[in-house]
Amino acid sequence: VTHWHSPKFHAYFPTANSYPAIVADMLSGAIACIGFTWIASPACTELEVVMLDWLGKMLDLPAEFLACSGGKGGGVIQGTASESTLVALLGAKAKKLQQVKKEHPEWDEHTIIGKLVGYSSAQAHSSVERAGLLGGVKLRSVPADEHNRLRGDALEKAIEEDLAAGLIPFYAVVTLGTTNSCAFDRLDECGLVANKHNVWVHVDAAYAGSAFICPEYRHHMKGIELADSFNFNPHKWMLVNFDCSAMWLKDPSWVVNAFNVDPLYLKHDMQGSAPDYRHWQIPLGRRFRALKLWFVLRLYGVENLQAHIRRHCGFAQQFGDLCQKDERFELAAEVNMGLVCFRLKGSNERNEALLKRINGRGNIHMVPAKIRDVYFLR
Repeated sequence: VTHWHSPKFHAYFPTANSYPAIVADMLSGAIACIGFTWIASPACTELEVVMLDWLGKMLDLPAEFLACSGGKGGGVIQGTASESTLVALLGAKAKKLQQVKKEHPEWDEHTIIGKLVGYSSAQAHSSVERAGLLGGVKLRSVPADEHNRLRGDALEKAIEEDLAAGLIPFYAVVTLGTTNSCAFDRLDECGLVANKHNVWVHVDAAYAGSAFICPEYRHHMKGIELADSFNFNPHKWMLVNFDCSAMWLKDPSWVVNAFNVDPLYLKHDMQGSAPDYRHWQIPLGRRFRALKLWFVLRLYGVENLQAHIRRHCGFAQQFGDLCQKDERFELAAEVNMGLVCFRLKGSNERNEALLKRINGRGNIHMVPAKIRDVYFLR
């Protein structure tokens, strides 16, 4: 087994677990409901609605993302961030299809889909590209700036070029905390550009989103009110074990209508008054995952979760300082959150050899990354 919870595991991303979350998972397994509709297990649906509101308030998300605001918005627990990226893409695709059909009734669906184009930073996670493949649409990779962030002017340029070529921009993924270097795309700039061109903005904050429960990190979310959907993984850094990926939508009706197949055996008397979460996701069945959030939030409380995040960020700063004090090493990117990107001064080959030696001993596990042909350890 590769032990993801070993203190010597430094690969990929941190994965969370805790005693309350494990107990909640056991309870979920014991209750064994398959909560695809409200009536299939009302508590399964209703606790999820409340937990996503609690979590949204902890992050200080705009009210229009929360069910308690009385508007259209609300949250849902997905399996992973890559699932959220695909769900948002399919919602954006359904929205744009309806809009273009009104403007061009003579175009068939196949013609419109062939013209659709989405955008993400060249530093975005590979799951964004995969969402495009699964959604059957073109996705364009937009170059990031010298700090590895997607900027508004680069997005604007890409959209203008595609409009001139007769394509239809419909979707943009803004990453807060990229996989390679934990860089933060400029949501405030990209959101304005996307809103101007009627392009759906999905915010992928898979890893870094947990840190937004601390007020001092929320400046990275500037412009969140411009987004249509937002996602982060409590199962990465918030003591909730896998799988628990929190997603909020300002207007879930686009996703619900895209996924809505309503046979008689799934209908019930309370339809419309509570969400049927099967319409918000790709699979029909779902476990009682809201229990994990509830147990963790009640047993730790916001302040203890904040302390957990701050402690990890402190470790990263400490390790970054050690790298800078040692003349053999250099930082490959600024230290962000709990991630340190470092390398031996010199060639890529030298760093590849170092990583091979570290991993070859089977004591510490790490993975590399490469930005602009510079190989580093992260």
